[in-house]
Amino acid sequence: MSRDRALLERALERGEQDGGNVEFKERLLQSIHLEGGRRESLAAQLRHRVLSGDGEATYVVGVTDDGGLAGIDPDTFSESMDVLSLLAEEADCHIEDVQTWGVKDGLVGIAQIREGAVLETDDKHIVIGTAGHVDHGKSTLVGSLVTGRPDDGDGATRAFLDVQPHEVERGLSADLSYAVYGFDDDGPVHVRNPNRKDDRAQIVEEADRLVSFVDTVGHEPWLRTTIRGLVGQKLDYGLLVVAADDGPTRTTREHLGVLLATDLPTMVVLTKTDIASEEQIESVVLEIERLLREVGKSPLRIARHGVDAAVDEIGDTVVPIAETSAITMDGLDVLDELFERLPKTTRDEGEFRMYIDRSYAVTGVGAVASGTVMRGSVEAGDKLLLGPMPDGTFREVEVRSIEMHYHRVDQAQAGRIVGIALKGVKEPEIERGMVLLPADADPVPVREFDAEVMVLNHPTRIGDGYEPVVHLETIGEAAAFSPENGRLLPGDSGIARVRFKFRPYLVEPGQKFVFREGRSKGVGTVTDVYPAN
Repeated sequence: MSRDRALLERALERGEQDGGNVEFKERLLQSIHLEGGRRESLAAQLRHRVLSGDGEATYVVGVTDDGGLAGIDPDTFSESMDVLSLLAEEADCHIEDVQTWGVKDGLVGIAQIREGAVLETDDKHIVIGTAGHVDHGKSTLVGSLVTGRPDDGDGATRAFLDVQPHEVERGLSADLSYAVYGFDDDGPVHVRNPNRKDDRAQIVEEADRLVSFVDTVGHEPWLRTTIRGLVGQKLDYGLLVVAADDGPTRTTREHLGVLLATDLPTMVVLTKTDIASEEQIESVVLEIERLLREVGKSPLRIARHGVDAAVDEIGDTVVPIAETSAITMDGLDVLDELFERLPKTTRDEGEFRMYIDRSYAVTGVGAVASGTVMRGSVEAGDKLLLGPMPDGTFREVEVRSIEMHYHRVDQAQAGRIVGIALKGVKEPEIERGMVLLPADADPVPVREFDAEVMVLNHPTRIGDGYEPVVHLETIGEAAAFSPENGRLLPGDSGIARVRFKFRPYLVEPGQKFVFREGRSKGVGTVTDVYPAN
């Protein structure tokens, strides 16, 4: 029997006992249950259920008063969850988790209500993007950090991040993965099993400070995906992984270039020190230091200067270096201390905005758009604009619900990696690179823009008609370049007109981007935009 079905049957067996913490509702409608004194009465009822359950309550929705399975249509179920979320907020509680399944006439679901607000602030929530060569141990390092468990030498902790079957089979990550752990007064709060969504959700609930990882791809054919992870997320820090038994590779240099192009405060973590000699480790660290100095950065060995210096100095010019082993767990306590103390670097400025990185469909919920909230905040029930569509228009949608690391939340602020269930659009219509904005925004779709660009690497000159892939936020689109003076040579900086090849996007002055084609790459900053016709 599935866990959620067993949960339902236990709830039905217990029933609505006097003074109990289980409540049956067939449906909750805004036009009925939030009007007049009903809102206050139902919020008080919810508060009573929570207090009766020592801080927890169970709401079964889609059933009759006596516990019969009625089932309601998906739109009504979504509206019921919105109403329940508002009632919970008024009772100083929140929806911790929702399980749903289909019955003959619609949906039945269980909502777990817990006392207390969701995370109160994002000032203590940092997001770190990992980068580095394939097999250098990025995913294994993150897996050991979030679980607090050593790897077995065969990638056991890496399996917590590789979500595609072919990734697990080959031992290679092929798409972005996400992980989270946290800290409280007693130190790290680890995830017991990151593959269980309830365990990951519990971290969001229990920790006072969160550290989220966007784990990118090390295999060269997926460099485009890595760039998407480093450019398209609202990251606070970059973490470049280098294996002690191999040292910096061409991919290491590629990924370092992307990190520097995004002006991201960066640290370097040496992995696999358990299989390298002291001489090897010292040689690789010296090579890393030379590489950093070549690009104008000052390396800082944490083992020599301490975590205090790393926290104080990391930034525009200083790159801390740590030495670790996911098998012996050496050095992971240093990273724990560093991550617990690092300040948040991104700031929440302006109205809500989220560039979409992924989309998927959930039974009973509908279309879900996933990404990082770039600025502002969003709540369940908000009206938003989605677009631009291929023809340049924007569509009005409504937020059904919001999840962060499988934890249902009432609100999400800047820096949160979330999935937003949307009403008013079908999943196939949502594309990576689209954006979500407030409904009263006046966005202008852009097909062409001017940019100040720098060519980092190219075998010859760049002339009119050069067509690399432009990575801007979560956008990854072929575009034609027209340099102001007709050409740009490797190492040159200049102004270029850039035109997306296939469709318009939302682009604004000041946004940074990376462009690449084969082994050629460069960076740019948008200076002016031209509305799409």
